[in-house]
Amino acid sequence: MARLAPPELSDMSDAQKEVAEAILSGPRAAIIGPLGFWLHRPGLAAPAQELGAYCRFGSSLPTRLSEIAICTVARVWSAQFEWYAHKKMALDAGVSPAVLDAIRDRTPPPFADAQEAICHEFSLVAQRDRTVPAELYERALSILGRDGLVDLVGINGYYALVSLTLNVFDADLPEGVEPEM
Repeated sequence: MARLAPPELSDMSDAQKEVAEAILSGPRAAIIGPLGFWLHRPGLAAPAQELGAYCRFGSSLPTRLSEIAICTVARVWSAQFEWYAHKKMALDAGVSPAVLDAIRDRTPPPFADAQEAICHEFSLVAQRDRTVPAELYERALSILGRDGLVDLVGINGYYALVSLTLNVFDADLPEGVEPEM
């Protein structure tokens, strides 16, 4: 059971209701994962959900590459709910099941191309070391371009916040779903 329940709509302040409405009327159309926890603090929830919407729906990276990065971050943090939520999205975006299995198992993934490989390697190193060496930075820049690299860093930062939130508040998996990691 999660350590903190999302606020009930009937108990929300006007500010909380405003953020909840923005979430529900946006591309997510549901208050799940960290959003429910963040709603306790609408000043945090509003900009965080906007950043998340950009990272998921407005990034210059194709969804397949974003999902590789997100799943890598989820694995580094062992964020079970994030893994559960984004594994299906990654598969739907065309990420190979073998790649996801390898990320989950912390073995070298069989990537189809250099963009997939660099999104994983960069995310893994950035999350683990809290920076990246110059050589990896230059390689990522040459493969993804400036905009792609900036978006990749943003995705990594946002999903580290998501993973920390989910882990600290011990987010529940849906009933009947077993943890994969």
